Amino acid sequence: MTRKFNLRALRLIGTMIFAVTAFSSATPAQQSAKENTSPDTTTFDADGTAHLTRVIPMPSTVSPEAQKWLASLTQKSDGPETLEQRRAGTDEWRKRQSAEARRLFPVKVEETTTAGVRTDILTPLDMPEANRSLVLINLHGGGFNADSGSLIEGVPICHLAKIKIVSVYYRLAPENPFPAAVDDVVAVYKELLKTYKPQHIGIFGTSAGATLSAEVAVKIRQLALPLPGALGLFSAHPDYSRVTDSLQLYALDGFAGRLAPSDPNHPPDDAYVGKTNRKDPVLSPLFADLKGWPPSLSVTSTRDILLSDTAMFHLALLRAGTDAQLVVFEALPHAFWYHFELPETTQALEIMAKFFDEKLAH
Repeated sequence: MTRKFNLRALRLIGTMIFAVTAFSSATPAQQSAKENTSPDTTTFDADGTAHLTRVIPMPSTVSPEAQKWLASLTQKSDGPETLEQRRAGTDEWRKRQSAEARRLFPVKVEETTTAGVRTDILTPLDMPEANRSLVLINLHGGGFNADSGSLIEGVPICHLAKIKIVSVYYRLAPENPFPAAVDDVVAVYKELLKTYKPQHIGIFGTSAGATLSAEVAVKIRQLALPLPGALGLFSAHPDYSRVTDSLQLYALDGFAGRLAPSDPNHPPDDAYVGKTNRKDPVLSPLFADLKGWPPSLSVTSTRDILLSDTAMFHLALLRAGTDAQLVVFEALPHAFWYHFELPETTQALEIMAKFFDEKLAH
């Protein structure tokens, strides 16, 4: 697979080649000749612009299931789509994968409202008595304009951690830009504070949901409310003012798919941001006071479009002296833990569930 892209944020322009075929055997002489004709090149302009060509074999460092999945991503069509098309496709995916989640990780699901916000209440079929005082808030992914993760994210964690989960269907952009989603989640959090101690509440999400988890924590502190007991930031975007390295290098499916590099001096328009100052500490928690934050777990992977963002925020949390963990998986793209056929997903979900079991005060 050959793809050309313009890496303006890093002043990088080049071609990246993703080879998914296995290496063939070769004699030393043949190998030497092959190395001499390698298409891997890097040249630089005077201003630091780099012209890159890379051949990246299928990694042997991931499971056979992950290798098969990575190969399949190169066959996906990934052209421009309208918001309506995106939402229709995302809804179809979500319903199908949510059903698979419920099959693999049986839990009780109740549709309801909490503080006037639509929610699902997920309850383990077998919950230890010690966990009855605990609750998690799950915030789905979907780029703030669609719902890609409801139940897909919450059901496995509910089943594995054996903790009740409130999954929040917050308002979406562009109809409801920032801070509508934050306000919805804060309302749910306030309602839960009536029956749960703050140290017994955890908040987590993937992608937009991870970003929203951090934004809500900042808003909770601004409102002088007690902070939750733990945060799960699974591939977060905590800074809307700049374009990071991984956002310029990867598409949502890693090397595969449509790349949309951005001008680093002019971050792309974002319907969620609207007219909000991009350095607003609630919108972009990287600029917030992070001292005294709850324990947090950040999860990402080396081909994640939000790898840089997640790592930068973890570093900011460490600088603030907080209890912050970062887990980086090998060679997998954004939110790979939505795909239950991967052994890496099993490991990631177990790490997430164990984190909340350990950090929430019983």
